[in-house]
Parts: sequence; structure tokens; C-alpha cells
Amino acid sequence: MTEQKIPCGGHNYKAGDMKQLEENIGHVPVFFRDLAKSDPAMHEAVLKLDNYIWSDGALSRKQKKLMAIAIAASMRDDHALHAQLQGAKHLGVTMAEVEEALRVTFMLAGMPSYVYGKTEAAEIFK
Repeated sequence: MTEQKIPCGGHNYKAGDMKQLEENIGHVPVFFRDLAKSDPAMHEAVLKLDNYIWSDGALSRKQKKLMAIAIAASMRDDHALHAQLQGAKHLGVTMAEVEEALRVTFMLAGMPSYVYGKTEAAEIFK
């Protein structure tokens, strides 16, 4: 039996290989780890969607990651912001780029979202 490969974010993962997925996207939520066992078909579908969304297109993966950081900060979603910042750092995104994205967040979502994102980014980019 051959090992199933799952495309995700421009990478191919062995089914259930959460460590490699985490290295590339920043952090894999516990519910997603569990989904691989409880509903493999759904897990694979999410990985395919992930690959489609995060692959370079009109926007680069790096640009999309900055958008995701801004969205997570505006929603004040601890988990999502931390995961997106970890993934961004892994992609070579700089603190200056994060800062600029967070300025857009400030204009559209207000000072609390900006401060929230900046505080978390300062921890990740130490």
C-alpha cells in the first residue's frame, strides 16, 4: 500500500503528518489534528482548500499571510493571530511588513486591534 500524499500550501504531506504541516503554516489546531482521525475525508478536503487558498497566484503567499495577520488581529483571535504570525516568520516576513499590515488594521478596525496585533507580533519576532 502506498502512502497517501496530501497537497497543502504548496507542499505534499503524508496523511496525518501534522509536524510538517505545522512547520509550514505556523500551528495546527488540535481540532484539525483530531479531524484527521475522526473524519479523514473532511480533513483531506480542508487540506486541498488550504493548498488552493495559500498557493501563489495574483497575490503571493507572503502577501496573503499579511492579510491573514490583519484579519486575525481585527478579530482579536489569539489562536489565529499567533499561528499566522508564526507562519509569516517562517516565510521570511519581517516585523516591518507586519507593522505595515497592522496599520491598515488600525484604519479599518481601530486602535485595540492594532495594539493587539502589535503586542503578539513583538513576542513572535523577538
